[in-house]
Amino acid sequence: MENINFQIDHERLRQRRATLELLRVRLKEDFVGIDDIIDNLLDYIQVWYLMPEILTRPIIVCLWGMTGVGKTDLVRKMVQYLDFQEKFAEVELGNSDNTTFFNSVSAILKANSITDSSPSIVLFDEIQRFYTIEADGSPVPATKFNDFWELLSDGRLAKREKDDFDYYISDFMFNQRQRNRRPAEMENEDPMLDTVGIWEARNLKKMLELEDDVVDIAEMSKKQMLDLILQAKSRKRVFEPVDYSQTLILISGNLDEAFQMATHTSDSEVDADIYHAFTKKITAVDIKNALTRRFRPEQVARFGNIHLIYPSLRKNDFEALIRKEVARIVARAEASFGVKIDITDSIFQLIYRNGVFPVQGVRPVFSSVTDILETNLSKFLFEALSDGSTCLKIDYDSTRQKIVAKVGERSVEIPFVGRIDKIRQGNIADVVANVSVHEAGHAVAYVVLFGLAPLQLKSKVASSYASGFTFPHEIYETRENILKKINVFLAGGIAEELVFGENNATVGRLNDREQVTMLAMDYLRRYGFDARYQANYSLEYGFAMDKFQTDKDVEHMIASLVGETRTLLSQHRDFLLALSQQLAEKGSLEAKDVAAIATNFGLNAIIREEGYLHLPGYGGMMG
Repeated sequence: MENINFQIDHERLRQRRATLELLRVRLKEDFVGIDDIIDNLLDYIQVWYLMPEILTRPIIVCLWGMTGVGKTDLVRKMVQYLDFQEKFAEVELGNSDNTTFFNSVSAILKANSITDSSPSIVLFDEIQRFYTIEADGSPVPATKFNDFWELLSDGRLAKREKDDFDYYISDFMFNQRQRNRRPAEMENEDPMLDTVGIWEARNLKKMLELEDDVVDIAEMSKKQMLDLILQAKSRKRVFEPVDYSQTLILISGNLDEAFQMATHTSDSEVDADIYHAFTKKITAVDIKNALTRRFRPEQVARFGNIHLIYPSLRKNDFEALIRKEVARIVARAEASFGVKIDITDSIFQLIYRNGVFPVQGVRPVFSSVTDILETNLSKFLFEALSDGSTCLKIDYDSTRQKIVAKVGERSVEIPFVGRIDKIRQGNIADVVANVSVHEAGHAVAYVVLFGLAPLQLKSKVASSYASGFTFPHEIYETRENILKKINVFLAGGIAEELVFGENNATVGRLNDREQVTMLAMDYLRRYGFDARYQANYSLEYGFAMDKFQTDKDVEHMIASLVGETRTLLSQHRDFLLALSQQLAEKGSLEAKDVAAIATNFGLNAIIREEGYLHLPGYGGMMG
């Protein structure tokens, strides 16, 4: 085994440890809701930063999360604070021909002055676009950047520059012969014609690993450069693999296969804490499973095992982000104009209501801060400066729908309705009433059958067509629970029939019925919960006739459960009506609101936090 000898610079280690701790503090100040991500990232990279000489392969850290959670920005900030800008490359790989000018990772790294045997940082961003397996499971015929997998394997990239060397040798030797043949004719030529030139200088500096400045290399004669090339070629080292073992490789991407809620981009109504709880449950195993749908197994293995998974932001995180961004705007305005600015809570609430789309992260929030505050702040500042006032208080009057600024002794008002608020207010009252009964039906069945208060009920949403939702907990799928889930899905449409009459029931049950049918078919055909059907009839092994035979049993099963659900809602009609009226009035109810109403009708609706898994007590059943 090769002995590695190097002197330990204790002072450098001390300084770098201090830098890492300062970096930890600064990143946590810059980013909200990802303290664990920052701690884990810095713990993983400390060996690379403190003692890169001992590394025999690059450190690979993968960052996964939905859009807008700060993956790319975190890396950029880290590079900036570590003062590594000159040794940093940000790369987006893809399969399309217009992705980038380059065809290999090696060429990209060289173009960014990432050389071997020296610490550097490379970010491969949006890696999900560089898939090697199509959606139907077939392999992508051919991809560029195949040396990406070579880099991830051991950090060494084979040099493929022999042809380049031969080209330069032939070109410079031809140039020299030409000069030797026509010395008299060339005496009066521009001497710059015999120099290397900037373009070749850049290429040759990387090829020969020269320490000289590009400008100095460009001024060399072609004869001088020819001698350097021949010397380098004779040493053979220039053809050896490039060693990127001291490189920190960061891989970032969005994996919808793991973050299934990422497709709910238009959803501004679901509580951010609910999405956060679901994304917190995503594990490295889930990530690996998602990767296998985009990359071949041997490629998934090369991503390694260091997977940092971003949860979606919580409600508190969004609120902190809004306050931080507003504080930045206010501080800049106060420094520029000398006016003390006070922003009331009503403004922060207005921004949150209209800016937070939980699965879209921070970008819509910043856009709403600009729309609501920044564009109007300039008008209020003008009024304050015109009056010679040094204080400004900005509030939002939700009743009159106006942003109001207190400037000295007078008020300045700007009519304003949030863009999402305007859509919510456009919901027609009768439609809201219908949606409220439908969602209350789901909630009543959920309370009665599972003993839980649903996480959230909504009947007024930001949609041109009013539709609502009932957000349940995660339910462990057992024979009994599947039947209960079917009851809950059926309850929405049946509640409409009971309250409004069968002829006034709407098509809002469509998705419910699709879910019911899939659950019933799985109950019979996949799981074998019916004693008459024990084979798995969801497999494609010539069971088509048997599937048709089970269709009538699916029909009978659902029809029977419709009757059960109708009886359940009829027995709790008063609870259904009370819950419907409250939901129609408020537009949204939380678990505590549903539990309070249930108590009035003798029902105990237990409140459980987001992320709670409802399952039988198997441990106690073992005896």
